[in-house]
Amino acid sequence: MQAFTEEQQEKIVHAIQLAEGRTSGEIRLAVEPHCKGEPMDRAAVYFRRLGMDKTAQRNGVLIYIATDDHQFAIVGDAGIHAKVSPDFWEETKELMLRHFKQGDLVQGLIEGIVHAGEQLQRFFPRQDDDVNELPNDIAFGDGKND
Repeated sequence: MQAFTEEQQEKIVHAIQLAEGRTSGEIRLAVEPHCKGEPMDRAAVYFRRLGMDKTAQRNGVLIYIATDDHQFAIVGDAGIHAKVSPDFWEETKELMLRHFKQGDLVQGLIEGIVHAGEQLQRFFPRQDDDVNELPNDIAFGDGKND
């Protein structure tokens, strides 16, 4: 079973596109039903698998969610991690969690994307020559591969 309807996926991807339209940063979402191991470890696996550690300014942000296991994590590359306040990641998670607890995964993800995008825009504003280094689509996994 797919985690999100086509319409929900379009809303999420649209939020990514809007956020990235204001920054040189890259935002990705990785979704799988089950988390094999710790959420931060799985997020790191997807971060590398999706090439997020290869952006020019090291300013990628990955939101990882295991829908059936109700677990998620947010990982930022060295460039953004060095610039945001220490509580930024926890603040973003709390914003998302409020919606998740109400059963609204989509709005929670959109809130996380918007919040990450605002920070990326602040520290890595979009330049005239900016190129989208990574796709904006949702990366779906099966929860079985490393």
